[in-house]
Amino acid sequence: MNGVFAVLVTIDVRPEALAEFEAGLRANAAATRAEPGCLRFDVLRERDDASRFVLYELYTDEDAFFTGHRAAAHYPAWTALCERCVVPGGRRNTYAVPAFAEDVPDA
Repeated sequence: MNGVFAVLVTIDVRPEALAEFEAGLRANAAATRAEPGCLRFDVLRERDDASRFVLYELYTDEDAFFTGHRAAAHYPAWTALCERCVVPGGRRNTYAVPAFAEDVPDA
């Protein structure tokens, strides 16, 4: 349980690319949720900025994210989608671990 690893991703999308991005993000989220090491993958949209998304990803451990997730068959399509739709410099990852890992369900 103490290996639980979280990723918070903030993404600023070009307004004219929102429809394409949303469709690709939906596919990416579904594929990621099916990965063996993924515990959670929540997609949020900022209330006051419809072109800013926040992803909350929770994995069994760092390896599930850095190796498993990034090696998944769907990951290259996600990367290409971000290159087309995200504002340059508009994707930021924050890596974290739960302060109270025992509170993480299914970990």
